[in-house]
Amino acid sequence: MSSPSRPLPARGPRPRLATLLALPLLAAGTTGASAPLGAQPAAPAAAQSPLPAPIAIDRSELPNGLKVILAKDHSAQVVTVDVWYDVGSRNERAGRTGFAHLFEHMMFQGSANVKKGEHFQLVERAGGSLNGSTQTDRTNYYQTLPSNRVNLGLWMEADRMRSLAVTAENLKNQQEAVKEERRLRIDNQPYFGAVLQGLTAAYDGKSCFAYGHEIIGSMDDLNAASVADVQAFFKQYYAPNNATLVVTGDFDPAEVKRLVAQYFGDIPRVDAPPPVQCEQKFDVGQQRRTVTDAKATLPASFTLWRIPETKHADTPALTFLSTIVGTGESSRLNRAIAREAKAALGLQTFLNIFGNTRGPGTFGVLAIANQGVKVDSLEKLLAQEIAKIVADGVTEAELAKAKNAYLAQTIAERQTSMGRAEALHTANMFLGGPEAVNTDLQRYLNVTVADIQRVARTYLRPENSVVTLITPETPKP
Repeated sequence: MSSPSRPLPARGPRPRLATLLALPLLAAGTTGASAPLGAQPAAPAAAQSPLPAPIAIDRSELPNGLKVILAKDHSAQVVTVDVWYDVGSRNERAGRTGFAHLFEHMMFQGSANVKKGEHFQLVERAGGSLNGSTQTDRTNYYQTLPSNRVNLGLWMEADRMRSLAVTAENLKNQQEAVKEERRLRIDNQPYFGAVLQGLTAAYDGKSCFAYGHEIIGSMDDLNAASVADVQAFFKQYYAPNNATLVVTGDFDPAEVKRLVAQYFGDIPRVDAPPPVQCEQKFDVGQQRRTVTDAKATLPASFTLWRIPETKHADTPALTFLSTIVGTGESSRLNRAIAREAKAALGLQTFLNIFGNTRGPGTFGVLAIANQGVKVDSLEKLLAQEIAKIVADGVTEAELAKAKNAYLAQTIAERQTSMGRAEALHTANMFLGGPEAVNTDLQRYLNVTVADIQRVARTYLRPENSVVTLITPETPKP
């Protein structure tokens, strides 16, 4: 939920969601630490990599409000057409949850000139890949194609923006598809349901419902949704003035601008959606919860701390703190708790598991206990290690290693048209404009060990946390 969506043969879960679902594999017998959420393995603390080359940006806006960002690069004969809609689960209201994610499915059910499922066929026949994903703050749809088929991607995106087939039949089919997705990926997976409960508990459901409910939504809400309900949602949020189109790769900007105007120009704009309301309070006192998980075979500890929005000045330091604390086998928690104390079979830290946010976020640690270890003991060890970092900080070597890993990941992502497209979208939505893609890295390189300790003291406080202890269900006699 986020590093960029990766090319998949069909719709898939959010990337960080998929990684978290892999955590139960730890309980099946793997050893050591799990892979980091939305990050590359930590690079050795060696000479720093060169900075990525700046991205040349061409931005414009159609009269109907569609924002267009172009970034040409002729290094490979591919293009990515990537549309972000400014709608995610944060835009939903009580009684109408799950609509943003539902449309991740509905958008592949056909439109005026594209049959149901044909979007996949046309892109794959052209030698391309495609996907869509839903996060708290946005929904995206993309296709990466040979450069001579950029028109195909633009035409299909415009066709479904203009004329998506929101019918009773399609709604019923996709309601069932979402229910099956929940059964397979949440209800029948150990730990995951409890983790989702912990994530929603980090927010006050009354003052911040926007982030205080699950992305997949309530199945009761989904069952109650009518065709009129989802048609109204589509009309309100799937409009040109609520979307941004990014095209990256090997293309002629003048030709792409002509095609964008031709395909999207006559789609009418709509009234702006209502603003998202969220008032999050910090340091409200530690919340502790115990959840019984019928699918789990080992207990687990899941701790969340409340943190600010992505653009906040503390985000770079929090990012590196997460890396140092729990990314890789040499991280603080893995070394102390998994390897030395042998109290955890595996553990994972994350920052905003469902992607970047314009509202409050979360810093989390999930640890699965080793055989014979009580969950209370595991949680106490985790708290002790966090307290050490708060009191003593981190070393220059740890920070240098985290910076090198972040820089290497950034460079790797910029080497693909998809990576550049998502980076431009991220900068545009969360950092004030696409130009931030060329400047934001410096915020991270400027982080000091003093910054790391400061944010640990500020946010990783017991009174700012939500602790969820997950226990296996006791077998019935």
